[in-house]
Amino acid sequence: MTGSPRIRVVLAIGCLFASLAPLAAGAPAGAPRPRIVWKPIPFPAARKLEMQAYALRHYGLRTWRLRNPKVIVEHLTASAGAASAFSTFAADVPDSELHELPGTCAHFLVDTDGTIYQLVPLQVMCRHTVGLNWTAVGIEHVGVSDAQVLSNPRQLAASLALTAWLMERYRIGLGDVIGHNESLTSRFHRELYPGWRCQTHADWKKADMDVYRSRLQALATRDAVPLRGPVRHVRPSC
Repeated sequence: MTGSPRIRVVLAIGCLFASLAPLAAGAPAGAPRPRIVWKPIPFPAARKLEMQAYALRHYGLRTWRLRNPKVIVEHLTASAGAASAFSTFAADVPDSELHELPGTCAHFLVDTDGTIYQLVPLQVMCRHTVGLNWTAVGIEHVGVSDAQVLSNPRQLAASLALTAWLMERYRIGLGDVIGHNESLTSRFHRELYPGWRCQTHADWKKADMDVYRSRLQALATRDAVPLRGPVRHVRPSC
């Protein structure tokens, strides 16, 4: 920059105001962090070692840490209340379906009144989706059907706000926000154990997730959260 010191100061101030103009005009400043209630389940050293052993068996990774997640998976508790889901996740016992440790869990639980509970730190792998736990954040919704969540304005609004915030925080695209039932079509799906390569669940089928993603896209666009390309699904390998 050339000119007298006074001119340089004036130009610098002008650049500063120009950079702040979009904010002053009310432009979006990104997805706000929603209100989250910290309600941790027990996750002591022993459970972390179980998670590490699980990650080694199923993903070839010798760690319990979740680093740079690439996927957000939406789930359904199939129960009427948050208490039963919390109790299930807190109990570090072999799951009733696949009979393996650690116990199942999710990072977040969205209650029917719109309250968001965080159960596990985002730096810790949580066992919620076969083939994706190594790189996925899990969000559980209290309810017995996808339609119930989609028709509950407070719960859906909280879920969308949480997901948009996570998308921005971890640079996750709209196409990598999936329902549990879509797990096998995720480009990040990885499962070393042959017997589990086709394992998935019925909650949040593609048709319901298309509705969810449409609402999420509108919110993300409003808050200037990058969508990072179209929804991308791959053909299951099973």
